[in-house]
Amino acid sequence: MLKFSGAGIGVAVALAATSLTAPASAAPIGPDANVCVRGDAPSVLVRVPAFKNRSGKLRVQIYGNNPADFLAKGQYLKRIDLPVTSSGSMDVCVALPHAGDFAVAVRHDLDGNGKSSWNDGGGFSRNPNISLFKLKPEYKDVVISVGKETKVLDVFINYRQGLAIKPLKS
Repeated sequence: MLKFSGAGIGVAVALAATSLTAPASAAPIGPDANVCVRGDAPSVLVRVPAFKNRSGKLRVQIYGNNPADFLAKGQYLKRIDLPVTSSGSMDVCVALPHAGDFAVAVRHDLDGNGKSSWNDGGGFSRNPNISLFKLKPEYKDVVISVGKETKVLDVFINYRQGLAIKPLKS
């Protein structure tokens, strides 16, 4: 059981509020997990509730406020790679350098080889619609504002399903 104190109570309230419409939240994971538990610094808690299968790796990348950098090779501010857990949602905490505007990209590398394939899945902050013809959304469609505390963000991963790309929500 997590214990919250001080500003961390805000994270507990936020997690409880979001669990009313989504599966129960797991404890924050990743190298920055303690930042989301405290809740007193700019950070995002990226909640990924569902996976096509429980193999491979989950990658969370954070981009800053320059639209030209969004999804450009090597232009992310921060990247966290974790093995996919055996069950439940994955709640990845990412500490940010400051409050401001950011974009989040999530990738499920099904075989964990570090290379993109048609079977891999991906998602973004604000969960924009993507298709086989438009795999990369525009920055304006994914940008979020983060203050001086943890922002909880549900990201649904999209996978190829026949000739369509659809989000997996459960």
